[in-house]
Amino acid sequence: MLEEDLLEIKFRLLDGSDMGPFRYSPASTVAMLKERIVAEWPKDKKGGPKSANDIKLINAGKILENNKTVGQCRTPFRELPKGVITMHAVVQMSLMKAKQEKKIDEAPKQNVCTCTIL
Repeated sequence: MLEEDLLEIKFRLLDGSDMGPFRYSPASTVAMLKERIVAEWPKDKKGGPKSANDIKLINAGKILENNKTVGQCRTPFRELPKGVITMHAVVQMSLMKAKQEKKIDEAPKQNVCTCTIL
């Protein structure tokens, strides 16, 4: 593959900081991009993804599907020569995981009643 064919993509995080840009082939899948985000996530940032399933990638206002390729996700107005594509990376734990973690964090409360007879 020619160097010219590679796409430069950076990922904008929720706090406004960016990861990248990284170079990808147009045949790379969205799932591959998510795996890279998990691997490259800054260690000093809280709320990082535990897996690729915790990430939603958004480009041009659309949530990208894992099975789509980067080439399929590009929109015509984004095809600038040597332009960097910015995708928003939103960490969103699945609802099931969030519920399980909440249950673990919440210790069962015991009602304690005491009586003293004098």
